[in-house]
Amino acid sequence: MNYLSIEKLSKQFGERHLFREISFGISQGQKVALLGINGSGKSTLLKIIMGQIEADEGEVSFRKDIRVAFLGQNPDFMPNHSILDAIFDGDNKELAIIREYEYHLHRSEQHPESQEKLMELIGQMDAAQLWDFESYVKQVMGQLGIHDTDRIIESLSGGQKKRVGLAKVLIQKPDFLVLDEPTNHLDLETIEWLEQYLSTQNMSLLLVTHDRYFLERVTNEIKELSGEALHSYKGNYSYFLEKKAERELQEEVEIGKARSLMKKELDWIRRQPKARGTKAKYRIDAFEATKEKAHKKVDKSQMKLEVNGRRLGGKILELDHISKSYGDLQVIQDFSYIFKRGERIGIVGKNGVGKSTFLNLLTGSLSSDTGKVEKGGTIEFGYYTQDELDFKPGQKVIDIVKEIADVVTMGKGQQVSASQFLQHFQFPPKKQHDFVEKLSGGEKRRLQLLRVLIGNPNFLILDEPTNDLDLTTLGILEDFLQHFQGCILLVSHDRYFMDRLVDHIFVLEKEKPIKDFPGNYTQYREAKLAEEQSKESTQDLKAKTEPKSEKTKTVQKRKLSFKERQEFEGLEKEISDLEQKKERIVEQMNIGSGSHDELMTWGRELKELDVEIEAKELRWLELSEIEG
Repeated sequence: MNYLSIEKLSKQFGERHLFREISFGISQGQKVALLGINGSGKSTLLKIIMGQIEADEGEVSFRKDIRVAFLGQNPDFMPNHSILDAIFDGDNKELAIIREYEYHLHRSEQHPESQEKLMELIGQMDAAQLWDFESYVKQVMGQLGIHDTDRIIESLSGGQKKRVGLAKVLIQKPDFLVLDEPTNHLDLETIEWLEQYLSTQNMSLLLVTHDRYFLERVTNEIKELSGEALHSYKGNYSYFLEKKAERELQEEVEIGKARSLMKKELDWIRRQPKARGTKAKYRIDAFEATKEKAHKKVDKSQMKLEVNGRRLGGKILELDHISKSYGDLQVIQDFSYIFKRGERIGIVGKNGVGKSTFLNLLTGSLSSDTGKVEKGGTIEFGYYTQDELDFKPGQKVIDIVKEIADVVTMGKGQQVSASQFLQHFQFPPKKQHDFVEKLSGGEKRRLQLLRVLIGNPNFLILDEPTNDLDLTTLGILEDFLQHFQGCILLVSHDRYFMDRLVDHIFVLEKEKPIKDFPGNYTQYREAKLAEEQSKESTQDLKAKTEPKSEKTKTVQKRKLSFKERQEFEGLEKEISDLEQKKERIVEQMNIGSGSHDELMTWGRELKELDVEIEAKELRWLELSEIEG
């Protein structure tokens, strides 16, 4: 049963065709990802599907009896609305009742009129059986970190607006959900929750994302916009990569055969007398079709990011007891660290804990309250920020690059012009003379990254560099960073990107000292999960055994039997041995060199050890009370 049907859809801007006569359908429960390079038309296609812009040709139709929700890259709200107004904006009667209930519940302590209205709304909630729905709404808002619903939209950051937008579409419980880059601006924990949520909900899904773990775990079909056509792959991201490689190889073979045949057909056409031209019209038509295929290009272009890095001296960057506060909120607490040559460090933490503040302290654009930051004499920062690309109206792509350098020194010492360097970044000569304002979001990001790299930095600080970049560009950027000889400090919500590039992680938590974890992001999450499970097991065991331990206090005193005395004397050594075993496992996990399977095994062993130690300690206490 198709929830969405697309028939022969075409769209072009000026002379450029984004796609021609593409057709597909999405049925109930299908979770489809739309992929393609920056500028291929992904966001345009979503907007056509949602009726925000018109196609040149073709039809889009949704099943009439389903609820559809859409979240674009930059959610659009009334700037003077509160968060509560924005989330519950719409014509859904159930949500309107819940919105009124939440509003008056929040005001009821200080406003008598809200107390009276609340009693009326409680009756409406009962009559419509909305308490479970209201609980679901609160759960979604809580998971997305939305608490102060009185805040005005125009006071929110881009990431906060994204969370409000997600809350709005999710609480509608749509049958069909369309998302454009839903993970941008979200912290890693929220992305993991959203990934789990979408993968378990019985809804149809069409999304654009570059998050490869997200693609792997959420989607069951991938559609790729490439060469003005749409290619479909039934399966997740791993399957897509395999089948795409097969398709491109087949296309190269077909193009090669077409070019060979075209040469023969061209020779035949040139040798035919004009009077006989109409007698072989079918062959001439076939030649035109062959000619079109022969001139088709398989896009194999790649960015070759081989800029010449500056020499690193002995002293890199030293942080000596730095702290930073905003009013009563302490963001960075007495942190010291000496950076070493070639280090690759990731930074993780929820939104608002101070990741960008920390980066700005390092670069000197922000001063610390205490301590000092000492930069080595040879250090040249390359700082890629989340700020939008700064350009003047009417400025062209080539002008943006020439502001930094007319000539760029590449990795092996050879020099190339700014125009040649732009081609390495997939900006062909024609594109170089486009106005910057006409570029897609991903193309602007790519241009911004280029401007950072041509300064020949030897210490790269990258604050969310993956936002809006396509998967091809991401892969090439990863390859470059793997071969980069300088230091890298990376903030990214892209877990795959982080796993591939960093050696250890700075963990930032609200009003806590910065922790240094020895491993990549996945290792950090697995270690954290094992720790949480261990705590939960200990708490569960205490809850079960506490009534029993209370009972032992009322038991009439007696002497230990011979067998109990032997048990009592042996328990101390057993507990000590178990504690030592636990310490060894924790040390192995902290080293961070274990595989995924080893980390999971160690986590299970820790959990079992905690349960065993707790039981033996309780037994020792019980026997010691009898002993007196």
